[in-house]
Amino acid sequence: MASKREAHELLLIEEADAWFEYLASTRGQTAARYKEVEPWAWARLGQRLRAIRTRRAKLRPVAAA
Repeated sequence: MASKREAHELLLIEEADAWFEYLASTRGQTAARYKEVEPWAWARLGQRLRAIRTRRAKLRPVAAA
């Protein structure tokens, strides 16, 4: 049970890290640079969040069993 809780906590940490990466990438940019960086940063965030959701979904059935 502790390993499942630990896995869930690690996914929460990874999700927070994804959001912080997005913020760090976009914060403090000039308007022109922001227009270049933001689509990439948003796509990267979406990619990381999808991967986390997939791993979280695999964790749920194990936790239910």
